[in-house]
Amino acid sequence: MEPHKSRDIHPPYKNTSTSTEPFGFFTIRFVQFHPKSSLHFAPVLRFSTLQFPWFLRDLYRGIAQAPLELDFSGYRSGGTFEAETKDVILRVGVLWDPSVEKSGFCRLELELKQERMGRRAWALIWVLGLAMDDREMVDAATLDPELLQLQEVSSFAVKASPQLADELFAQWLSLPDTGRLVKSLINDAKAGASFNASVNCSSANSAANNPLPSLFPAGSAPPISPRSASSSPRVSKQRTSPSSLGSPLKLVTEPVREPIPQFYFQNGRPPPKELKEQCLSRVNHIFDDHLDGLQINEFKSVTKDICRLPSFFSSALFRKIDTDCIGIVTKDAFIKYWVDGNMLTADAATQIFRILKQPDCKYLTQADFKPVLQDLLATHPGLEFLQSTPEFQERYAETVIYRIFYYINRSGNGRLTLRELKRGNLIAAMQHADEEEDINKVLRYFSYEHFYVIYCKFWELDTDHDFLIDKENLIRYGNHALTYRIVDRIFSQVPRKFTSKIEGKMGYEDFVYFMLSEEDKSSEPGLEYWFKCIDLDGNGVLTLNEMQFFYEEQLHRMECMAQEPVLFEDILCQIVDMIAPEREEYITLRDLKGCKLSGNVFNILFNLNKFMAFETRDPFLIRQEREDPTLTEWDRFAHREYIRLSMEEDGEDVSNGSAEVWDESLEAPF
Repeated sequence: MEPHKSRDIHPPYKNTSTSTEPFGFFTIRFVQFHPKSSLHFAPVLRFSTLQFPWFLRDLYRGIAQAPLELDFSGYRSGGTFEAETKDVILRVGVLWDPSVEKSGFCRLELELKQERMGRRAWALIWVLGLAMDDREMVDAATLDPELLQLQEVSSFAVKASPQLADELFAQWLSLPDTGRLVKSLINDAKAGASFNASVNCSSANSAANNPLPSLFPAGSAPPISPRSASSSPRVSKQRTSPSSLGSPLKLVTEPVREPIPQFYFQNGRPPPKELKEQCLSRVNHIFDDHLDGLQINEFKSVTKDICRLPSFFSSALFRKIDTDCIGIVTKDAFIKYWVDGNMLTADAATQIFRILKQPDCKYLTQADFKPVLQDLLATHPGLEFLQSTPEFQERYAETVIYRIFYYINRSGNGRLTLRELKRGNLIAAMQHADEEEDINKVLRYFSYEHFYVIYCKFWELDTDHDFLIDKENLIRYGNHALTYRIVDRIFSQVPRKFTSKIEGKMGYEDFVYFMLSEEDKSSEPGLEYWFKCIDLDGNGVLTLNEMQFFYEEQLHRMECMAQEPVLFEDILCQIVDMIAPEREEYITLRDLKGCKLSGNVFNILFNLNKFMAFETRDPFLIRQEREDPTLTEWDRFAHREYIRLSMEEDGEDVSNGSAEVWDESLEAPF
């Protein structure tokens, strides 16, 4: 059913009646929509007594799409009228104003039971209002602020009650100046005049100079609520209160807001006064005995006590301040760099990043860590035994750097950013290495035992000792545990481009990445490494055909060694149960990262020894692993291998070693 249109059925809102009844005016001063409609509006329109019934009938018929069955014959005497349908409740309260002759007030309330009704009511009120060519906005004399019956309201109460704020806004719309402004804006919109956003709400004349934009055909657009550019807190910090607009509402004066303090500093946050004074006091205490400055061998106390950095950063920090390379850092030079440079308030990761990086770079390279590792090797008590073997010092430093970039540089581009440094655990590992005398207890990055295992493994495979290994060398890794197909994928440089410049050769850095990924497949770098190997077409998912391609060689090896073969269909069911992917048709990297046993999937596909060890795993070893969950698979492997290698170094046979060492080994002798 089409909504009722007043112009098609009823005569225009003109006083054409010849009735001898007393002629007067009604003012609709408040229109309230039901809260469900999320629309509140309060046009102030003045109607003649003859127009008023027609307006109500058209409004009700347009909203409810039903005729208004009310008798308005006695409405001039005042009273309350109500009409209701399943969607709309209309309540009308009429009150004559004895102070103004032939003039009355009407409170019109619409309760809309459906949210969609709100926009229809909003539009109809304005359309019907525009239909009255002789309409007048209510005069200021007819508005009595005391009739609003609103108590004083603070700004905090307005913020706490959105409904109260809507009522206050509705009363502001009832002001005479607001009415004249809206009338002017409507006329300009109908005329299609241009609009300037900077509207002054204090007078209708200024509004006429800044009309609304013609976004819709003339006369068909709903009005835009008047707004001043100065009322936006983003333009001005002084918000326009209702009282400044001439509102009769009684509002408590809002307290002056304090400006938002600066929270972003391009060069770091300046230190507070107290912190700066404390730092300067410690600086003066150290430099008082060295008025000419500190040399590099005297600078460790500054690095440790004032900067609170690991002691092996002393040389790097000294050279960062001593830009002229004079070999001395004065008190003024240190204060300029550390205090005035806002290093004092920076976090440890930011401080280390700024100290190590080159002036024109926004990232760290492997070369930036070498001075720190050299200082660590020269000063740490747990590495003193390497003083007589400089070649192993160099290999140790390289291995530590490779491990750092393997775990921290997640982009894999060799450029370590500040964000990556903050997300990693390198800073904590550095602090631990500085405090711990036994370097082997620092499992993250700095353990010498871990370096020893990696280097010895590489040396065993590099038969010609040219510091390069090929496919035939790598196939012997782990007692021939890997399949030829996975070795081919590694040397195709799919998971990672080789740093070696020789075709078909893997360098020491490439081997470090491979070994860390092989022995700890459940780590994020390991999962990403092997996922790229299995993903033959590089589409980001592991399909059943791709997994079957790699498992076929595993199945063939089991048959050759007289092992009971396990069909791929059974293996696939085991993998799906283990990973529980979102879709059983394929496995994504996200599925693997969400499962703690995901590393075993790759063992099933291309590492026969670890696959068989997983199938026959000892419950006692599983219980041991659960007792210390902080240890990774790599930590456990490196510990076992170091014991084995150290026993071989002493000339003992592994088979005569402790049963615990043999039982924990994952390399079954097939």
